[in-house]
Amino acid sequence: MTRFDLNLLPVALAIYEEKSVSGAGKRLGMSQPATSAALNRLRQAFGDQLFVRTANGMEPTPRAMTLINPAREILARVEDDVLQGEAFDPATTKAVFSFALSDIGEMVFLPKLLERIQREAPHATVASVTLPVQEIAAAIEAGRVDLAIGYFPDFQKNNFFQQRLFSHAFTCLLRRNHKIRGNQLTMQQFLNLGHAVIRAEGRSQEVFERYLEKKKIERRVVLSTPHFMSIPFIIGTSDLVATVPYAVGISFAEFAGIKLVKPPLEIPRFDLKQHWHRKYHEDAKNRWLRSIVADLFHNDARWPGKAA
Repeated sequence: MTRFDLNLLPVALAIYEEKSVSGAGKRLGMSQPATSAALNRLRQAFGDQLFVRTANGMEPTPRAMTLINPAREILARVEDDVLQGEAFDPATTKAVFSFALSDIGEMVFLPKLLERIQREAPHATVASVTLPVQEIAAAIEAGRVDLAIGYFPDFQKNNFFQQRLFSHAFTCLLRRNHKIRGNQLTMQQFLNLGHAVIRAEGRSQEVFERYLEKKKIERRVVLSTPHFMSIPFIIGTSDLVATVPYAVGISFAEFAGIKLVKPPLEIPRFDLKQHWHRKYHEDAKNRWLRSIVADLFHNDARWPGKAA
């Protein structure tokens, strides 16, 4: 019995319920000879006839009757717990959905994500984490973070999947009553203005900085800060200019007397994506979460990358 073939249990159960070897084979998609051979192996394993032919079909012996209920329970357990995997119901889950987001990512993604998750998974918790870039991959692999959303150009390893959400661009910020009028800066204006420069942990700002280095364009930097959140108050009360991702500019323009103007440069666009580890590619929770992100932001028309 230590080498008992568990594949024989469905055969025993089918013969019991069909009262026929041929009927059991048909139900299991097996030929009659194969079903008969399986029955013989069952008989050898248990040292009992198990099923005998009668006028009413194949009837179970007492030994067979002790086998049927445990066989049902075993097969049901395999079906429910092994083959189907862990069930995931957004309406009842108390899971923590964890996202790796920069401060820009929180402004762009978090409000709509939170609203949608609260509506469909009301008992869940949403967590936004900010980690050094070199630690995010390990956190996703370990399951401490479900998804990284934003600009993460380092996630090129085979262990990660990614989905492009939308392409993004940059805009310039000025105070609303700035002496410079119009909706686009000239190159001379861009060079003459004092600049507030953000050197945050998020990677998207690197696209702009690398572009300036490549073009050998030197700004007059008046302020350097690692934080985006101070920018609207600084720009709204000074003559400085700041260049930021368009979605950030849209958020800032809603308060603090900020206006958006087009930069005088053809700054490369960049793709925002969601990233996950291959370990969780088929995980029900992760798949549901990815579908929510894709539904909300894939080809998002709110961020055309053009200043208003």
